[in-house]
Amino acid sequence: MRSSEDKEWYVVHTYSGYENKVKVNLEQRVKSMGMEDQIFQVLIPTEKFLETKSGKKKYVQKKVFPGYVVVQMKLNNDSWYTVRNTPGVTRFVGSGGKPVALAEHEIKNILIQMGKGEKKPRVDIDIGTSVNIINGPFTGYTGNVKEIDTQRGKLKVFLTIFGRETSVELEYTDVEKY
Repeated sequence: MRSSEDKEWYVVHTYSGYENKVKVNLEQRVKSMGMEDQIFQVLIPTEKFLETKSGKKKYVQKKVFPGYVVVQMKLNNDSWYTVRNTPGVTRFVGSGGKPVALAEHEIKNILIQMGKGEKKPRVDIDIGTSVNIINGPFTGYTGNVKEIDTQRGKLKVFLTIFGRETSVELEYTDVEKY
């Protein structure tokens, strides 16, 4: 196995639904085996969504890659063995049975999705979704989402007003799924 003295991020496949258990188990193993100098972080990539249920809005965390965790570690036989033999882990993601480190831009994107540096959480609405407007001057209207601006936290929705289709820009919090 290739050995790396650099801290790199690796993707580990887990049994579906076992991501949290794998994270806890691996962190406990690292501590009990004194491997803090080889295995540094275990993350479950999640993303914050604005969800509306029964007219109530709340932020929820959803797994971006169900069945996977990412581990920052120095790859060597000991660290590989520790991760690979953690209960719930099925394998490292890689090619030819060898773990492949994530590229720097890949881990940066994952960290951004997890909210580090992201200004607005992503809303659980897609382009083409029918929405009810629940706040503002267009309350009570129904329209279709045509654009989503995640940076500004805004949606462009087409409404039919006075028999004409009109585009309005709304905040995520002004709408709910129809």
